[in-house]
Amino acid sequence: MICFEPPQPATIKPMEAPVLNAARRTEDIALDLLKFVASHANVGAKSTGSTGFAAPSSAKSEDLVNSLLELYARCREAVETPRGK
Repeated sequence: MICFEPPQPATIKPMEAPVLNAARRTEDIALDLLKFVASHANVGAKSTGSTGFAAPSSAKSEDLVNSLLELYARCREAVETPRGK
């Protein structure tokens, strides 16, 4: 009869996390804000015609990218602006 020992759980050592700086944190928050605003404003959503015909695209992909980058810059500015009373 062969006996097997159950596998021992690996010792999980916490990785040495890099020091999080405030700039990275604000970038993440700004990116989340961009995703939220873009999804609610239907930015980048493809429109489909109700009759099965697609309307000609008024925004080129380059224009869409530029508008997303501009929106991201505005989100970063909003996140990074100190609150004043």
